[in-house]
Amino acid sequence: IIVTNTPDVLTDATADLALTLILMVSRRTGEGEREIRQGLWKGWKPTHMLGRQITGKTLGIVGMGRIGRATALRAAQGFGMKIVFYNRSPLLDWGPIEAKQLSSVDEVCASSDVISLHCASSKDTRHIINQKAISKMKSDATIINTARGDVLDEDALADALEQRRIGGAGLDVFQNEPNISSRLINAPNIVLLPHLGSATFETRNAMGMRALKNLEAFFSGRNVLDPVA
Repeated sequence: IIVTNTPDVLTDATADLALTLILMVSRRTGEGEREIRQGLWKGWKPTHMLGRQITGKTLGIVGMGRIGRATALRAAQGFGMKIVFYNRSPLLDWGPIEAKQLSSVDEVCASSDVISLHCASSKDTRHIINQKAISKMKSDATIINTARGDVLDEDALADALEQRRIGGAGLDVFQNEPNISSRLINAPNIVLLPHLGSATFETRNAMGMRALKNLEAFFSGRNVLDPVA
């Protein structure tokens, strides 16, 4: 059975969403929006719902593939963020911005103000962010997942959020979606999205066209464009 996928066409949309989550968590916009809808806002105060700016902070990327690189470029060029990353293979020269490759996920967690996950799902990456990695994070650091739900240990994340040992989290993917842990739903300073990474008209249309091109190649006896090994 020949299996194909749709690479490349969803890179920009998913990187855009990663930046959206970074901003939402850092500036607590989800909390603020809920406060207004619930009729709880009492007016402007100088210390009300203070967040953190991301300009000049360090973004740690776990998995420097297409989407990881696109996210790093947006963060560095748009917000002046410093970039560190972990990748299974060495990357010597990959783009127009400076980025430092670190030797482990734990080192990325310890060095970063924001950690963004962009690694593939596999037996090697399952819970690559676990209790040990989360324990290395700064007390005000945040973690973003637009990759796959099983690369993040949700119980360990819930523990850290409930005990306020980290600053927050933004998740677009979940281990057992569409079923989401009640601990995550009730955790403080977390933004939860329903797997919207590629959800733009442009990207979904491009994904469909890419699938059609693979079908055309297969039924005409040619090699498919995007085989999954």
